[in-house]
Amino acid sequence: MARLLFSTMGSLGDLHPYIAVAKALLERGHGAVIATNGEHRQSVERAGVGFVETIPTASVQGDGQAAMERMLAVLTARGGEEFLVRELVMPQLRETYQVMVEAASGVDLLVSQTLGMTVPIVAEQRRLPWVATLLTPMSFMSTYDPPLIPSAAWLFGLRRLGPRFHRAAFAMGRKQVFAWEAPLHALRRELGVSALAGPALFEGQYSPYLNLALFDRALAAPQPDWPARTEITGNPVYDGEADPDQLAEFRAFLAEGEAPLVFALGSLAVLVAGSFWEHAVSAAVRLGRRAVLLTGPTQLGELPPGIRAFPYLPYSAVFPHAVAVVHQGGIGTLARAMRSGRPQVIVPLAFDQPDNALRTTKLGVARVIPLRRLTAPKLVRALERVLSTPRYEQAATRLTAELEPVDGAARAAERLIAMLA
Repeated sequence: MARLLFSTMGSLGDLHPYIAVAKALLERGHGAVIATNGEHRQSVERAGVGFVETIPTASVQGDGQAAMERMLAVLTARGGEEFLVRELVMPQLRETYQVMVEAASGVDLLVSQTLGMTVPIVAEQRRLPWVATLLTPMSFMSTYDPPLIPSAAWLFGLRRLGPRFHRAAFAMGRKQVFAWEAPLHALRRELGVSALAGPALFEGQYSPYLNLALFDRALAAPQPDWPARTEITGNPVYDGEADPDQLAEFRAFLAEGEAPLVFALGSLAVLVAGSFWEHAVSAAVRLGRRAVLLTGPTQLGELPPGIRAFPYLPYSAVFPHAVAVVHQGGIGTLARAMRSGRPQVIVPLAFDQPDNALRTTKLGVARVIPLRRLTAPKLVRALERVLSTPRYEQAATRLTAELEPVDGAARAAERLIAMLA
């Protein structure tokens, strides 16, 4: 039996794919441990997977107004990426490295996520093979398939200028990101490991052994400038565990009437939802539709008849029963929405969400309204469009049929096992 160590940090969308792969490895007789934010301990251990606590990089650190301002800074489209790297990842890099050094004892294979920047260091020191994983098409920063970058949205409008232009534009971005990562490069020099060929957020994240794209091929096809030894596995979907009472209440609500609208913002954007829930309730009332709101920690007041709020329900248990799904476009939420067979309205906020949303519109299953520009009338119009135009539901049904046979967790697990061999 081999033992594999996964390193990831972030929201549930950054965690659930690795739980899915780890469980697939356990089913095949191997051991798996996930090193991640401390607040994810319960989610990992409930799934029967080993857990190692790292620094709570992606969590709201502290309480009250200061914590909310910190989260808002991370989720701000302009400068959010820099804040994430400079203020959250880099200051805790050395502590994370020490955790990973200890966790790697007795491990046969290391698996990194984009922000798991200490994995290549530990792999080189321990002379271990390591596999890089990428959760979204945006992570590849392809010049042949340029992503929609929130902090440089103007670039996307120039995609017609082709790879040569984007190579030059991305070269400027590399210099900027390399400066953000100064503590990482200093640590590598101090430890005597090899220098990276470029920023860790660009080509520095790729493994010379194997790179797994843990997203669905419907979102992006391989490009000429993707790294060598890259394979698309499909999204390793995982939901977490539901509260049985909440699930029973939801099922009873379903039985009371027509299929509801479902509104969800994942596990990160939900913390800064602003007036989203007010717009959601208003839109449902104007449309005369029942609705389910998955609100996370947000406590709502009394709701109109036919509208229910739940802190959390597994998306796989909810989305297929919706008449339409409204969500933020995070890759974990999107993977479930794409498998639901339901039309979507996506309200992206930051990071990969705008790019994911754009790619989904090209599949013909969704309309997009940026969360910052959302109003109840806009939401009503978008929902009326996807509900009254048959092609959205038809495209959603086709997409689900395409994705249903793909077991991303099994494919990823089998490739990792093959690496061990």
